[in-house]
Amino acid sequence: MELDPRKSRILTCVVESYIRTGEPIGSKMIAAMLEETVSSATVRNDLAYLSEQGYIEQPHTSAGRVPSPKGYRLYVNELMERQRLSLAETEKINQSLQMKMEELDRVISQAGRAVSSFVNYPAYVATAGKGSITASRFDLLPVDEKSCIVVMMMGDNRVKSQLLRMQLKVDRDQMAALVELLNRHFTGISIKEMNQKLMAISQGITPQLFLLLSQTVNYAVDVLEESNHREFIMAGTNQLLKLPEFRDADKAHELMSFLADDKEKLPVPDEGPIKILIGPENVNDALKDTSVVVASYDIGDDMRGLIGVVGPTRMDYATVAARLTGFADGLTRLFGKQEKQELPPKEDTDT
Repeated sequence: MELDPRKSRILTCVVESYIRTGEPIGSKMIAAMLEETVSSATVRNDLAYLSEQGYIEQPHTSAGRVPSPKGYRLYVNELMERQRLSLAETEKINQSLQMKMEELDRVISQAGRAVSSFVNYPAYVATAGKGSITASRFDLLPVDEKSCIVVMMMGDNRVKSQLLRMQLKVDRDQMAALVELLNRHFTGISIKEMNQKLMAISQGITPQLFLLLSQTVNYAVDVLEESNHREFIMAGTNQLLKLPEFRDADKAHELMSFLADDKEKLPVPDEGPIKILIGPENVNDALKDTSVVVASYDIGDDMRGLIGVVGPTRMDYATVAARLTGFADGLTRLFGKQEKQELPPKEDTDT
């Protein structure tokens, strides 16, 4: 049922007051906050209606009211004033992301710490492929007759290299043929397709070259399988201990244990830019008394990352959503500006 304007303003007062103070609010305080002149009796009647409809609750120890998950949801969907970042906030976000992109993991970890410090809640970040990470280029750098350095550039611009000891001696002509096969047949395809391709071309090459090729492809498959595993990185978990909602040691321990051991079960965004889950909307029981705000950002090459915040249901949704969106936009710009990395020179010998 749609609320009339006055009841909507009263619900907004309840939500925003509780976000600021963490304390229930009474009818007199609400009447004083409203722009129009409304008696406490009228406010009490409206509060009773909002309670009946499930938008607010009354703790046993107080005559004041607090928002329910349903009330928070209506506030986020319809009543919350969307915030724009200030110039100072935008500049601070940009400064926190200004680093040379040497490793994707390093950028992600830095972003998680920065988000947590901005919003004062735990933050989590991860990369996730819209498809799968694939190899985009191979090179082989000879070391001696039976060993070489395999260098593989992946679709997310990371470069992996490793010393590979061959089972057979390899001359330069074989090395060149192997590089040509790898770049012609094994770039831009999935792990499953790489294995299928290896079998398909086995009849058209010499047994010696096939043995060398299979060794190299097996290394590439191992690297890609590891890279396609999404790893969540948490930051600022100790921020929970500052919040009154988690003064109960058992409650805090349950959530902190979940964030440490089961963070892979944290929500991921849908196709939209940002997702907000309030209280019981979270599937996992450990998150039933929290809210999660999560946004996605583009990495390029059919890849996307996610960045999220876990906090109390009285979270300042407008501020958190604005700052999280600012970080997501900043990361999208950061990754979008990255030029393709060059493969390492021949003197580089390890990962």
